Amino acid sequence: MQSPPQDRPPAAPGPLRVLVVDDDPTVAEVVAGYLERGGYTVDRAGDGPGALERAGAFRPDLVVLDLMLPGMDGLEVCRRLRDRGPVPVIMLTARGDEDDRILGLEVGADDYVTKPFSPRELVLRVDSVLRRSRAAHAPEGLPTLAAAGLWVDPAARRATKNGVELALTVREFDLLAFLLRHPGQAFGREGLMREVWGWEFGDLSTVTVHIRRLRGKVEDDPAKPRLIQTVWGVGYRLDAHASTDPGDPAGDPVPPRAEG
Repeated sequence: MQSPPQDRPPAAPGPLRVLVVDDDPTVAEVVAGYLERGGYTVDRAGDGPGALERAGAFRPDLVVLDLMLPGMDGLEVCRRLRDRGPVPVIMLTARGDEDDRILGLEVGADDYVTKPFSPRELVLRVDSVLRRSRAAHAPEGLPTLAAAGLWVDPAARRATKNGVELALTVREFDLLAFLLRHPGQAFGREGLMREVWGWEFGDLSTVTVHIRRLRGKVEDDPAKPRLIQTVWGVGYRLDAHASTDPGDPAGDPVPPRAEG
């Protein structure tokens, strides 16, 4: 068992809030206890409608969400949470089927943990997701990144394509920023898990799903990607010279549009 990381997110005004949603009171109690000992403020809900109600009142910094819930399943809860805003979600599933885990990621979950799981590992995952989602504590002075019509501000956690804001999850943003920092370089899935998200373990299909979701937001035709290329036998590469506009062969980046 790995020891909990020592580099928790920088201190913020008050503890970070985690909403635990599980219809099994024992699981919810154990998870909440570990998170509270890890320094988090925890609230709980036992079904889908209750999760949405508590999320609105509690305003969590992260949601730990069971897939199988009464009243409304976790996939629908996740969809509705993502519609409200960019709160990170870690999905819990008792199913071993890969399709269920992938579905959770495709509806916007930032990570997943399969039951039975180690509560200590779950706290590690919560730490990891929150470290990357706390835009208010991002290092200052990070340079913006731009290529092929894409523009990313790592400090503000903003990304645009041809001046239009992109709605990216925490994992998608980190992946795009990493690829933009290393244009033209090919990375395997193991390397992306380690370099982008700091994981030394995990299911490689997670990377595949995030690549597919990211392509769906940055490619003109995700079925024929021009920006994020598959390098067969290796992994993926961002083509910094790809044009996102047929009339603009240079594919020059466009800054974000001014808000009215």
